[in-house]
Amino acid sequence: MNLLLIRLIIFAVIFIAGLKLYGMYREWKLDREGPQQEGNDQGNPMVRCSWCQVHLPEDDALRERGDWFCSSDHRDKYLAEQKEEEKEGKNEQQTQEKDD
Repeated sequence: MNLLLIRLIIFAVIFIAGLKLYGMYREWKLDREGPQQEGNDQGNPMVRCSWCQVHLPEDDALRERGDWFCSSDHRDKYLAEQKEEEKEGKNEQQTQEKDD
């Protein structure tokens, strides 16, 4: 009976010492690798939707003709507005040329 109790105590001491050593190893490893990971992890650059001016990660955004958009709906609205402005600009130029 005494031998079983001694073995149990020895096993418990070895187990607790192993846990402590593992904790110390993990802390040392995180301290050693922590600054390197922070320098490499820049995150996603943020861009602004040309229609609604909302910022979102570049990976989630759509790009069309050099402009960024948060959704295809906003892209379509913005491009339709740009086409209308181009038409109005051409109409104004034609009117000015006729007046000259």
